[in-house]
Amino acid sequence: MASEISAVEISHLSKDFRTHLRKPALRAVDDVSLRIMPGEVYGLIGPNGSGKSTTMKALLGLVAPTSGKCSIFGKDSMQVDSRNDVGFLPENPYFYKHLTGQETLRFYGKLCGLGGRELDARIAELLKLVDLEGARDRRVGGYSKGMLQRIGLAQALIQEPRLVILDEPTAGVDPVGSRQIRDLIMTLRDRGITVFLCSHLLEQVQEVCDHVGIIFQGRMIKEGRLEDLIAIEDQTEIVIQNGDEQLVARISELVSGTPGASLVRTGKPRTTLERLFLQSIR
Repeated sequence: MASEISAVEISHLSKDFRTHLRKPALRAVDDVSLRIMPGEVYGLIGPNGSGKSTTMKALLGLVAPTSGKCSIFGKDSMQVDSRNDVGFLPENPYFYKHLTGQETLRFYGKLCGLGGRELDARIAELLKLVDLEGARDRRVGGYSKGMLQRIGLAQALIQEPRLVILDEPTAGVDPVGSRQIRDLIMTLRDRGITVFLCSHLLEQVQEVCDHVGIIFQGRMIKEGRLEDLIAIEDQTEIVIQNGDEQLVARISELVSGTPGASLVRTGKPRTTLERLFLQSIR
């Protein structure tokens, strides 16, 4: 039986930029590899200038790799049709300020070849999904930053993509708007849509991602399942419900036979992505 095709596959990607004729090229991305399976939420994290956006642009076919290869659902990213199943929300999306939220989605829907009742139904569905039904007739020039990000996410979903790529989706958004966007990402995952998220906001990534890659100075320094990455391997954590000091002292022998006590869970205690990141780049 053939293995499932990856939603995203980046293999040994490197990208150089020429800054001056007499100076050596600047290597923005250096031998980066990652794989995202359908339905996963993958977070690529790192500080500004680490190579996140260049990696994303290479995947979208906006820049050509110096070496290596990127593919989307098995198609080379340099092929135009590889983007047919992709929705993209840049860090600072631009919208025509005089258009309403509904008109904005209609404009992008028509660009994608939609029309008629199909487009009307899709607009209504997306406005409800991103909680902007009440602002459908308001001009986007009056939207808050969080509302702009949500209408941007709606336009990224207009053609029902299988992969959504988000560049810093919560940057500059207040805590309430940030929570709404994270909830939307989890809703997309529940619907089976693959999400590739780039961010430097580590705590927020930790809430929504299945897999994480940490990129620093153009190189992938950590990559894998979130739960594996944040586990502290040389420590074990035991959580006891209704336990007293005596029970804690005799934990290995007494937990199962102590009335009223139960072993809630055992396993590795967790660090945070922020702490893992800072430890990784030292």
